[in-house]
Amino acid sequence: MSASTTATSSSSCKYGRAFWERLWRGSGNNFVTFAIIAYVIYGTQPPVGASADALAAFYASHRTRILISAVFSGLAVLNLMWFAAALRTTLADAGLDGWGAAATAASAVVGGLFLLLIAMSAGLAYSIAGSGNQTLTSGLNDLAWALVVLTSFPRAMLIMSGSFGLWRAGLISNRLFAAGVAVVAVFVALLTKRGDNAEAAGAGAGHI
Repeated sequence: MSASTTATSSSSCKYGRAFWERLWRGSGNNFVTFAIIAYVIYGTQPPVGASADALAAFYASHRTRILISAVFSGLAVLNLMWFAAALRTTLADAGLDGWGAAATAASAVVGGLFLLLIAMSAGLAYSIAGSGNQTLTSGLNDLAWALVVLTSFPRAMLIMSGSFGLWRAGLISNRLFAAGVAVVAVFVALLTKRGDNAEAAGAGAGHI
């Protein structure tokens, strides 16, 4: 009886809160790894207003590669959600639950949008692009780019909430905080640039 109780207590200490929080924090590294792998495998998606030949060459000809990338992208999203949970716990323990709640909300939106993107790309590669419906294929490809732009908002919010929260809690240095703010500024700049590029591509397609 005593030995059983001791074994149970030892197991509880080994796999207690500290163990799981450390595991969740490590999900941040897993997210970066899986995201890079998915990006490399996926390749370069055709731009807004791409021709039917370009769309068929990408989605239909690289079907297997896109579907494999979808698996790694899903794992990346899963690890991002676990990391956001660890970030929420850390900020709550520091008395900054508001920033933690913002990180949770932002990660949920980012995850939802990226899962939609993954499903859309997989659907295009699996059957839609090969069905011969060029209008639907082109429309979904353009919608995918619009969703990529929209993800910039919650991505910036996620980075900002983590950076501000950890900085106010005294868990990161001023240099790391400045780096986080710089990343947010880069996201905003890329958002503006992508919007301009999409507008220019749409205008060019209209002239054609």
